[in-house]
Parts: sequence; C-alpha cells; structure tokens
Amino acid sequence: MTKLDVQSVYELFVACDGVTTDSRNCPNNSLFIALKGVSFNGNKFAADAVAKGCKYALVDEEEYADGKQLFLVDDCLKMLQKLANYHRRYLNLPILGITGTNGKTTTKELVSAVLSKKYNLLYTQGNLNNQIGVPLTLLRLTSSHEMAVVEMGASHPGDIKELVDIAEPNFGLITNVGHAHILGFGSFEGVVKTKGELYDFIRSKSGKIFLNCNNSILCSIAHGIDYIPYGTDFSCYVSARSLGAAPFLKVRWGSREISTNLIGEYNFENVLAAICVGAYFDVPADDIVAALSTYVPSNNRSQFKKCGSNNLIIDAYNANPTSMMAALENFDKMTCTGKRVLVLGDMKELGVDSDMEHLNVIKWISARSYDQVFLVGACFKKAADGKYTVFENVAKLCEHLRGAAVSNANVLIKGSNSTKLIECVDCFDV
Repeated sequence: MTKLDVQSVYELFVACDGVTTDSRNCPNNSLFIALKGVSFNGNKFAADAVAKGCKYALVDEEEYADGKQLFLVDDCLKMLQKLANYHRRYLNLPILGITGTNGKTTTKELVSAVLSKKYNLLYTQGNLNNQIGVPLTLLRLTSSHEMAVVEMGASHPGDIKELVDIAEPNFGLITNVGHAHILGFGSFEGVVKTKGELYDFIRSKSGKIFLNCNNSILCSIAHGIDYIPYGTDFSCYVSARSLGAAPFLKVRWGSREISTNLIGEYNFENVLAAICVGAYFDVPADDIVAALSTYVPSNNRSQFKKCGSNNLIIDAYNANPTSMMAALENFDKMTCTGKRVLVLGDMKELGVDSDMEHLNVIKWISARSYDQVFLVGACFKKAADGKYTVFENVAKLCEHLRGAAVSNANVLIKGSNSTKLIECVDCFDV
C-alpha cells in the first residue's frame, strides 16, 4: 500500500475540523493520528477512532490501513511534526517561541494575556510544550489568527532544536537557564546549550529575540542576534523595578504601578518580559497593565489559596534547585502573622547533583526558623538524615495531616510534579 506524503496528508487535514491523538477523544470530522508509546500502540485504535466520529486516521503499520479512511504513512509522529510545519508555513503567521528553565509557562501565560488585548492570538494550552504538544498547538492555527505564542520544553540535548525546526519562530524569548533536568542534559553547560538552540535558530533566520539583560548567561549567548532588551536598567527598551511581594508582586513601570495576582518576587522578570513583548507589538500601555493586573494563575504555579484558617502558597507543578531556592527565599522575606510551615517534595531528574542539591536545601532551612517542616520523597529523606519529618509519599503525608491538623499557618508547598504535593492541599482546610 502506498504511503502518503505530507502534501497528501495536508489535503486530508484541511478536509477535517481538527486533529486528535487520543482515541478516547474523537470529535466528529477530526483527523486521528496513531501515535505509539512504551505501553500503547495507537494503530490498534485507529478503526475505533473512525467509528467514533473521526473522518480519517493515519497509521504507520500497514495491517491497520484500508486506503479509504485509514491511511498509511511512514511514521505517525514524524508525520504529525511535518504536517504541523507544513501548516505553519502555509499560514505564515508571526510566532514567538518561549523556553527557559524556570518561568516559561508563567511567562507564556502573561505574554499571551497581554497580546490577546490587541490580537487574535493562539497560544500553547497548559503544558503542551514537547515534541507532540508543539505540533498539536500549531495545528490549531487558523487563518483568523494574527500571531501565535508557542512554549517549548526540553529535557535532553537537541529537544529545542527539534521544536524550533517544527515551529520556525520569528521571535524568541528565553526566560533564564538554571539547574534542572541535569540527568537528561549531563551538565549545566548542556542545559545552556540546549536552551540556546532557540537563539541559534533565530540567529540563522535573522529573527529577533526579547533579551533579559539582567541575565549574564543569556547575554553571553545572544551575540549576532537582533534583540529587544528588557531589564532594570533604564537603557533597556523596557525597564521596570519590583516593588516587592507581600505576598503578591507589585511592579513599577514608568509612572504605572502594576498589582499582580502572582505570589513571589521571582515572578518579576516574567512580568517584565510580558511588558516588553506587549510594548514591542504596540499593545496600548493601559491594556498591558490591565492584562497583568487581572491575570490569575490557575496551574499550581505561584498560586495563593485561602484554605480554612491557613494561607497556602502553592508552587507544586515543578521544582529544581533554582526555583526551589527562589520560592524559599521569597517565603522567608514575607511578612505574615501565624505559623510558618514548609511542605517540600523531591526535586527530580538532577542526576549526580541530586544528593548535593537536596542537602543544600536542608542546610538552608536548618539555618532558619519554621514552626513545622514536612518533607516528601527518598531524596529528602537521605539529605535530612533524621533532622526533619520525612514521608515516603504524599499519601503518607496526607494521612499524618488528617490526624494532626495544621491551622492558622502560612504554608509553602513546593516540589516536582511527580511528588503530587497538590494532593495534600485539601488537608489544610481546617
């Protein structure tokens, strides 16, 4: 049976109303693309997807193709990526690619809130920032959109290069580079090189970057690129300063004061980036202020939640040494009444640096005074060496909290998503 090329697949795509890779979610008249994983084979569900409402399906195993509604391609994942790139080139809209170790999702959300004040904007939903999520985002583009903001994540060398080759951004923004996913990158230098692949692409295409001039590492790898600088220096295209976070961040931009709903002064540079992007794309200043003032995080990042008698700071989507210390330092500076409680979960994927980085956190909190400290995970158990209460998993923590309720406290909840600390939030509703 003949395998379809990308042009032929595009003809199927434009005859459909969207794309799905999940056989449990098959909107009528959509195109199903059969992906494979460690424990699943989408080819086996292609016929079911069509029966449920998909107009066509792509498979990469000939036994599942019929040439009528189920069409054969060489590799479904590669075809998804080729299709997304083909569609992106066909529409030829301005695209801003955003990556970074910390803050990329929050920055994407803030930038999108600002740009949406003026433009019909498509932007990455949730955390769809990988080799599957980026193509699915691009395939949501329509001729009615005026531009797009695409978040790009990485856990191995070459990941960003793969994503920029698909999305072909005209503009780039790296929030920062820090110690995260060292296990995948091999070293901090590997992190810098991989994140810098966004700059490499922009440089090769004579595009523009939004450059955080407060970050010496980013400045050192931005040579040869047309850049729009932002920072605290008045010489920048956009400059601003933080007015602190108690607990919500306030920012002074010229004569304007922006009161955000973001916990933590570490969000200052994320807000500054959004101001810069908005200003460059001629979003009116009042609209920029309104967008940033009304944005409310809802993704377990820098969230504040009143829970019974407790005030929770929830930053439990991800954690690495840089973001962990930023959260702890911010919590330490906050002026608040009541008890101060830490709930910290393991930082994952740190490789050979894991023991040292968890021990650094233990040393830091040991030098300060907290009413209670709860740690979750094997890495913290090893580092704590009996100094603090450590739970094997969040279920054990919840069991303890239900039996010994914490009340009238300010609580920082911070850990890698895989530790599932978000599950303990309801235990503080007392």
